Amino acid sequence: MHAEKLEIPDVLLIHFKRFYDKRGFFTELYNGEEFARADIQETFVQDNFSFSSEAGTIRGLHFQSVPHAQAKLVRVSRGRIFDVAVDLRRQSLTYGQHVTAELSAENGLQLYVPRGFAHGFCTLEPNTEVVYKVSSYYAPHAEEGILWTDPQLKINWPVDPKDATISGKDEVLPLLRDLSSTF
Repeated sequence: MHAEKLEIPDVLLIHFKRFYDKRGFFTELYNGEEFARADIQETFVQDNFSFSSEAGTIRGLHFQSVPHAQAKLVRVSRGRIFDVAVDLRRQSLTYGQHVTAELSAENGLQLYVPRGFAHGFCTLEPNTEVVYKVSSYYAPHAEEGILWTDPQLKINWPVDPKDATISGKDEVLPLLRDLSSTF
């Protein structure tokens, strides 16, 4: 396993080696010892799965507030996504900044998003499946988010807002400047 630091060094792009033969390939998806060696000290307690039938589907930008904050380990089992993590840690030098990565079933990359970040993605292909581990159980009362099109974030999404498929709940999330929760 190789953990690649991104522009915000606490967010990591995880590379697991694939072993190919005539049948296809084998790879690990998670290895606690390898994560510990990469200084990722999370205990993941829940696996989540999302299916999006249309390309241009937006999910996010979501997070859970303290004390239910979640670290996430995100991967794609089918299709391709534009994945985004936004730093919400007020004392951080990168507060309000974001990093992006393209994750796909083909490239096998995973994104580690620590606590204190909002997370979201846009599907780049129809019938995309996203699987992610989280370090805290889902707590509906702690669920929060930021509007994906917040101009302060300057995220260059790969879909025009008028063409995006998005939930009614995600369409009315607050802007970063109006966020009441802090990390």
